Amino acid sequence: MLIGGEWVDAASGESFGTVDPATGETLCEVPRGTAVDVDRAVAAAREAYDGPWSRIRPNARERLLWTVGELIEASAAEFGQLESLDNGKSAVIAEKGDVARAADLFRYYAGWATKLEGRTVDVSMTRSAGGEFQAFTLREPVGVCGLVVPWNFPLLMAVFKLAPALATGNTVILKPAEQTPLTALLLGELFEEAGFPAGVINIVTGFGDAGAALAGHDGVDKIAFTGSTAVGKKVVSAATGNLKKVSLELGGKSPNIVFADADFETAVPGSVNAWLSNHGQACVAGTRLFVEDKIFDEFTAAVAEEAAKARLGPGLDPRTQVGPLVSQEQLDRVTGYLAQGAADGARALTGGGRWGERGFFVEPTVLVDVRPEFSVVREEIFGPVVCALPFSTRDGLDEIVHAANDTVYGLAAGVWTRDLSRAHRMSRRIKAGSVWVNQYNATDFALPFGGYKQSGWGRELGADAIDLYTQTKAVNIAL
Repeated sequence: MLIGGEWVDAASGESFGTVDPATGETLCEVPRGTAVDVDRAVAAAREAYDGPWSRIRPNARERLLWTVGELIEASAAEFGQLESLDNGKSAVIAEKGDVARAADLFRYYAGWATKLEGRTVDVSMTRSAGGEFQAFTLREPVGVCGLVVPWNFPLLMAVFKLAPALATGNTVILKPAEQTPLTALLLGELFEEAGFPAGVINIVTGFGDAGAALAGHDGVDKIAFTGSTAVGKKVVSAATGNLKKVSLELGGKSPNIVFADADFETAVPGSVNAWLSNHGQACVAGTRLFVEDKIFDEFTAAVAEEAAKARLGPGLDPRTQVGPLVSQEQLDRVTGYLAQGAADGARALTGGGRWGERGFFVEPTVLVDVRPEFSVVREEIFGPVVCALPFSTRDGLDEIVHAANDTVYGLAAGVWTRDLSRAHRMSRRIKAGSVWVNQYNATDFALPFGGYKQSGWGRELGADAIDLYTQTKAVNIAL
């Protein structure tokens, strides 16, 4: 682990194996950090924050972040292979997608380092003896930030948090998911190579107890978490000790809505990508596919046919389109949902079970004959599974709006229609942080990303992420 500028073992000396999900075999051992190691990392981060990092000028931070982006790009093939071995996704897709975006994110937030501004305020207050005032605000870093990231996009989700946190002058402790720690450790090497002072970036590998220690630590000023809603609630509870600042990007059960007038040739592959991208292991996945009843049978048949074409295999095979799930635990979870769905009466147009006998693969699955109360419709499966439900527009948009919003989540949504007025109306009425029209999963660094309801607190990316890692100070001077 990287703590205070040194690569160290866990204080306990314990380690754990990280597994290749394509084979089930152990790749290597990494340190099993615990609360003791979190204490060490927090102390190192505080020392760096109060010391050398606080004296580094904004343009120096800008150059450091830009350098990291360049180093990631130069190591793209290695990052892609590690991500594939650790997570299961295609190395080609990881390199050209996740890794390339991670490099660009560092360059994007490098520019923000020199653009953190306060403002002057013309105050109306008076003093009994008269006088004038000069009032202004300062934008300052929060301090020591704990960053807990998931296993579905290990590198990219880490960079979502690291880049804005560092650009705004904070120090960090990164806790990668225990299933996928390897790209975080490689990233730590690049931070050293770029020239960051010791203790600015600390990386603690371990299980949930390490993450809990970080969330509850009184020496941590802010915790940023991406993961399940259930764990997110535990993070909030742990953070109440010192009322640290909290941001959460949590689960989803996103609606993807296809109207009868949609461009069929675009909507079919787009709707497949909505739930099959990253093997369905995406919080924004459009796993509730609502199709207008006039085209329901034709459209769902086409979606099933398209999904069935996807080539499954290990991520290091350049021909692979859908890799394995991340772990045996996730395989059991997804196949358990499929079994429950079948027991409830769901019918698979394609897929429906495990693929192969080696590794953690699940067939791309399209379920029909489902009802809103089924667990496969209501709960986040986090696998290559979509539930298709028909809807009618005979009485306007109320039926589909109600169905789309009938969830505890509110992360994302898709709308497919050629009717511009309808697209605008739906976009306003759907309760979700991102609404994509005639496309799906089209994120951009300049756009805020986050959810409504139990999908999270705060917004990552764009200018909004700067707010997550800064605080405002008001200064008022009697002249």
